[in-house]
Amino acid sequence: MLLLGLVALYFGAEWLVRGGASLAVRLGVTPLLVGLTVVAYGTSTPELIVSTMAAAKGQGPIAIGNAVGSNIFNIGVILGLTALICPMRVQLQLLKLDTPVMLGVALLFLLFFLDLRIVLSEALVFLACIAVYTLMNIRIARRHASTEVQKEFDDAVPKPTGSGWKDAGFIAAGLVLLMLGSRLFVTGAVNLARAFQLSEAVIGLTIVAAGTSLPELASSLMAAWRKQPDIAIGNVVGSNIYNILAILGVGGVLAPPIDGQGVRLTDTLVMIGISALLLLIAWTGFKLKRWEGALLLVLYGGYLWQLWPKS
Repeated sequence: MLLLGLVALYFGAEWLVRGGASLAVRLGVTPLLVGLTVVAYGTSTPELIVSTMAAAKGQGPIAIGNAVGSNIFNIGVILGLTALICPMRVQLQLLKLDTPVMLGVALLFLLFFLDLRIVLSEALVFLACIAVYTLMNIRIARRHASTEVQKEFDDAVPKPTGSGWKDAGFIAAGLVLLMLGSRLFVTGAVNLARAFQLSEAVIGLTIVAAGTSLPELASSLMAAWRKQPDIAIGNVVGSNIYNILAILGVGGVLAPPIDGQGVRLTDTLVMIGISALLLLIAWTGFKLKRWEGALLLVLYGGYLWQLWPKS
């Protein structure tokens, strides 16, 4: 069930992004804005659907563990592997603003999660923040993106399909697969936790987090292979902001409160620490070298070692 759900989630996100991006371009939206909105948020739909479904079923540790674990995985593994493939220097000035926002969002989560749950009022604050962030993102990108950055997005954004009906078909099929995949994935993850006597929080922070981050992993690795560093790092930074504000915002509104018993303060501090490390890299010119990528992978391995039960 876990593997079938994973396959369905991956292709569901892929088809949703392809149809949504094609439709947006057909309606006259520039590839840069499509990349920063439709593609960036579309690749995070597995986290959104899985966490919302888990919250609705009362499996809060999976919902919150997925969001926190995905953020750690995105920086530690995705950026680590991306830097090993292609050492990067980012030009998009927007990312130098987004990275402090990402750290600020992690600190806001820590403040709200001190009682180990996300209540309705906190979820509403998250949703208001993601709305403001998206609007600011669009305005700043329009004004400050260089020609080279725009060309990166022109090359990376999925090209329009044959017709609007085809776009709609991709979107509908993607949503169906996401719903089916999330049901299989969450059920499989819970059963796996019980079979190996692991907590739902540990499963959410590791297996669920890594599985739902596959679309970001694929898109960032492809961007690194094509030498498109702004897209590779932008995927990670945007996804980490979205994971907290949108995913826990939607889940906390639809099924409040989300109880995160089992997700430790340590996990949140690791998320904040690795976000601060990325901010430090941004302050040094946003150069990400191979040895820094290897360091991120080692740090993620150390996190897994201390997280996984030793008995």
